[in-house]
Amino acid sequence: MKGTVLAINTGSTTTKIGYFVDGALAFEKKLEHSAEEISRFPNVMDQDHMRRDAIMGFLTEKGIHLTDIDIVMARGGLFSPVITGIYRVNRDMRDVLLTCRDGIHACNLSAVIADDIAEMVNEARAAQGRTDTGCHAYIADPPMADEMLPEARIGGIPEFPRRAFFHALNSRATVRKYLREHGHETNDITAIVAHLGGGITVTLHQNGKVIDTNNGLGGDGPFTPERAGSCPAFPLIEMCFSGRYTEKEVKKKILGNGGAVAFFGTNDLKEIERRAETGDKDCEIWLRAYSLNIAKYIAALAATVDGKIDVILLTGGTANSKRIADDIIRRIAFIAPVEIYAGENELESLAENGYAILSGSAKIHRYDKSAIIPD
Repeated sequence: MKGTVLAINTGSTTTKIGYFVDGALAFEKKLEHSAEEISRFPNVMDQDHMRRDAIMGFLTEKGIHLTDIDIVMARGGLFSPVITGIYRVNRDMRDVLLTCRDGIHACNLSAVIADDIAEMVNEARAAQGRTDTGCHAYIADPPMADEMLPEARIGGIPEFPRRAFFHALNSRATVRKYLREHGHETNDITAIVAHLGGGITVTLHQNGKVIDTNNGLGGDGPFTPERAGSCPAFPLIEMCFSGRYTEKEVKKKILGNGGAVAFFGTNDLKEIERRAETGDKDCEIWLRAYSLNIAKYIAALAATVDGKIDVILLTGGTANSKRIADDIIRRIAFIAPVEIYAGENELESLAENGYAILSGSAKIHRYDKSAIIPD
């Protein structure tokens, strides 16, 4: 693999950067943004220049010149409708992300900043009299990618369709890694991928498409270290109309203050495991429930394809926990073989897609904000 790739992944309070040279990671950095720094901006999208300047400072510190960057890859933001794959950042995408039309999240910043840096690369090259001013910004496998079966989209009432919101970038990269390691020349398998982190999404991959999944940011799926997951409807309705909470406070209970945070005041699973090992029965039972809920969702997805699953893959940071992984595997091994690919690996996944673009082997989709079905 030839060329250089700058990968950018913006989170709520961090900006992760990876610089790759000829396929190898040369430099990696997680830039921390303090609450005080972030509070200066009324809207998350107003942080774009601050975060871009932080990235430029990192590049300068490492002696990386703009003219040395061949392609800029970014974490996908909140926009739809899209299928999985690679998209070049264009005006339509920028408009939707900047206005937060389809959702507000710091990941919306990634593509905008990447596009700005790509333009700066081209300007720097032009100033040197160079003609290779074709550096572009791309995103790969955005989280709202939707290839779900029609029957998987139906909810209990028309107002509540099931929607996809999952760790598309790492989930698809994990399947590709499995395929390479097992000698598959084509993506011809049916796999369930469980991404276990602060958010949990469980996805069903069939021949390269994600045909069923959960909305990991919208109160659907297993509970997590900090998210409530699917909640019983009547108690949730009663909470909403109790007068005790605002809409914002209820949403925070579901996303951010749910899961382990609600029970134990921490989202640190290692701490909860330590408590369980020292005899805390509440932590012990909660950990069993945590693994059980993930296993139940994996088993439920198997029903979508009549139980015909080739492999189940566990990924994300929590897959590093032997206790949790073993408990999940014990419950689901009857469905299919289980393999572990721990870690988020998002920068590496972005770089992998970047080198596919540079080699000419990638299909590039065009985003159209008015399209009903993407190309």
